[in-house]
Amino acid sequence: MCAVNQIEIHPLNQQIETIKFLKENNVQIEAWAPLAEGEQNIFENQLLLSLAKKHKKTVAQVILRWHTQRGVVIIPKSIHKDRIIENFNIFDFELSSEDMNAITTLDTKVTYFFDHRDPETVKFFNSLKLT
Repeated sequence: MCAVNQIEIHPLNQQIETIKFLKENNVQIEAWAPLAEGEQNIFENQLLLSLAKKHKKTVAQVILRWHTQRGVVIIPKSIHKDRIIENFNIFDFELSSEDMNAITTLDTKVTYFFDHRDPETVKFFNSLKLT
C-alpha cells in the first residue's frame, strides 16, 4: 500500500489531476521542489509578488502556504537560518479562494526538471549505482 508519494509540485507545475487521483486513493502528497528550486524566476513572478505584498509575506511564504492549503506536505530545503525561520512562518495568514484561483493560472503543466514517468528517465535512474 502506498502511503506517501513525493512528486514535483509548485505553482508552475501543479499536478492537479495527479493530486486528485492520489487523494481519491488516500495517498498523502509530498512536494518535491516545492519552490521550483527557484527556476523560471519564480521569485520574481508578478502575481506571486502581488500576493506576497498583499499578505506582507515573501513569495516563498505564499508558495508554501499555497501548498499547505492544498493539503500537500512540504519540506523546503535551506541551510540559512533566516530562510528556515521564514519557511516556518506561514501559519499566521491564509490565502483566499481568489488568491488560490489566481495561482492556478500559473500552471504550465510542464516539468522543469525531468519526467519521472518517462521510460528513459526511469531506466537512467535505475542504472545508477548507489554505493
